[in-house]
Amino acid sequence: MSALAGKVAIVTGAASGIGLACAERLAQDGAHLVLCDVNESSGKEQAGRLRASFVAADLSTREGCKNLVAAALRAHGTVHILVNNAGYQHVAPLEDFPEDQWERMLALMLTAPFLLTRYCWPAMKKQQWGRIVNIASIHALVASPFKGGYISAKHGLLGLTRTAALEGGEFGITVNAICPAYVRTPLVDSQIADQARANRMSPEEVIGKIMLAPAAVKRLIEPAEVAGFVAYLCSDAAGVITGAALTMDLGWTAR
Repeated sequence: MSALAGKVAIVTGAASGIGLACAERLAQDGAHLVLCDVNESSGKEQAGRLRASFVAADLSTREGCKNLVAAALRAHGTVHILVNNAGYQHVAPLEDFPEDQWERMLALMLTAPFLLTRYCWPAMKKQQWGRIVNIASIHALVASPFKGGYISAKHGLLGLTRTAALEGGEFGITVNAICPAYVRTPLVDSQIADQARANRMSPEEVIGKIMLAPAAVKRLIEPAEVAGFVAYLCSDAAGVITGAALTMDLGWTAR
């Protein structure tokens, strides 16, 4: 029997990148999937390939979060696993950081994980089993310039992770945050291209000299590597791990 056979999993930001890799791995492990993304065409395509449900929702809104969990409960009656992955970046100095971008980033990457956790909580509590995995970032632990909205949201997500872990322990609910360094995703690929143009460097130089300068291992992380860690945290083998900020940072924070 597959490790997660019969478990119902919601994965946000699942049309590409880390979210899609997580969906693929959880499907491989036997979970019934409910995928969510704002990219409806790609999301439906990937859901069809994985025999999953798909919900198009803007998770920066309360209505979008409610609709996602309600759809999962209608389809499956419960939720066992929640992977909060949806997010994006906007880069600008604080004095020029657009206020609407600040508000949207906090809504999508901090308020949405809170709301989705809250809406899934009764089902997890009733069945005395739940796994919530928040895809944070190395930037939940350290800061870089010009990413004020992203870093503030990810730092807040770590606080939410720890609080929910303390409240969920007696009900068999674990809550953890994975904190990866740069992962090879379409978002990071576009950042590499932008940095290469701005600094008149090759993409390889951007990766080695800028992005991975603090890292011991000089390569990008693959989405499947993050997905493997998510799958482990969703397993019974990880039942004693909760409230943790688990780094996949190539040795970044070892300094």
